[in-house]
Amino acid sequence: MIRKYSIFIQWCEKDNCFVVTFPEWGELCHTYGDTYEEALKNAREVLEMMIQSSVAEGMPLPKIKTFNKTSVESLV
Repeated sequence: MIRKYSIFIQWCEKDNCFVVTFPEWGELCHTYGDTYEEALKNAREVLEMMIQSSVAEGMPLPKIKTFNKTSVESLV
């Protein structure tokens, strides 16, 4: 049931691991992994749990942020 939510994975020198953030879910939602692959696996699990929990509690899911052609072109 994973939807198209944003997942940012960045290396953290201080913690010596990859840190994952979920922009649509707020500042307090994070996970991590010692490798990029582990961080991505953990991100998928956390995202699935957040979606399931929200649905079970009758809470609305956050609006999915998307890139449009203009925003992608500005990165080039």
